[in-house]
Amino acid sequence: MIDFQYKSSYDVSDLERIVAILRAPGGCPWDAEQDHHSIRRNLLEESYEACEAIDEENAAHLQEELGDVLLQVVFHAQMEKEQGGFTLNDVADGVCKKLIFRHPHVFGNVEVADSAEVLSNWEALKRVEKSQESYTDTLKAVATSLPSLWRAEKVQKKAKKAGFDWPDASGAVDKLSEELGELREAMDGGDPDAVAEELGDLLFAAVNVSRFVKVDAEDALNAATEKFIRRFARVEEKAKAQGKDMKDMTLTELDALWDRAKEDLKGEPQGHF
Repeated sequence: MIDFQYKSSYDVSDLERIVAILRAPGGCPWDAEQDHHSIRRNLLEESYEACEAIDEENAAHLQEELGDVLLQVVFHAQMEKEQGGFTLNDVADGVCKKLIFRHPHVFGNVEVADSAEVLSNWEALKRVEKSQESYTDTLKAVATSLPSLWRAEKVQKKAKKAGFDWPDASGAVDKLSEELGELREAMDGGDPDAVAEELGDLLFAAVNVSRFVKVDAEDALNAATEKFIRRFARVEEKAKAQGKDMKDMTLTELDALWDRAKEDLKGEPQGHF
């Protein structure tokens, strides 16, 4: 029998104990086999699911998903503890010290006028904390593991702090058109590497536009994807009503159904992200 006390209610220390038991000899074989890399994706998935609960504005779902995120944090900390590395308390200690250091207007004598000044101070303190001595250092510090559109936006925002930015949205839109033309040229040239490079430039330029018009590129693309699914579903419904399978229809026929689907769905709630 395992040495564990069953309760009607548990706290974070209990979660830490449960994970330790699962990892220990006689615990769960699967849990014992994991390392940081093998469950890396789990941390990402659970974080996205927590974000989905936020979008749903569902508190009960959010509570559950935050628990799953917390489990991943405890799991990674436990693996380090077993190897003589850091502990969960070390993780808490580090983030507490970071919050105190980056909020001198709360825990120190610094005065700020508004939240904009708070953010400005935060970035300056972050550069000191991470020994970032140049603007390029701040760009390189943006995590490569972020979703590509999100990473592009963060890099562009940091470049803006160095004065490297268009004066208004028109320059960004012109650049988008320019990149589209270069993509067409690359496609005509038939060089796959050139096509990939120019497509990347086009996407990067599109993110730049989204930043100027204050639209989150990730949210916009997610919304467009959801819109596509809704219209696709309506096209399939109409095809079935005609006794047809979509894959057996011509592109002209499908395009006509697509236009009708767009008309049908006009004015319907589109959802948000």
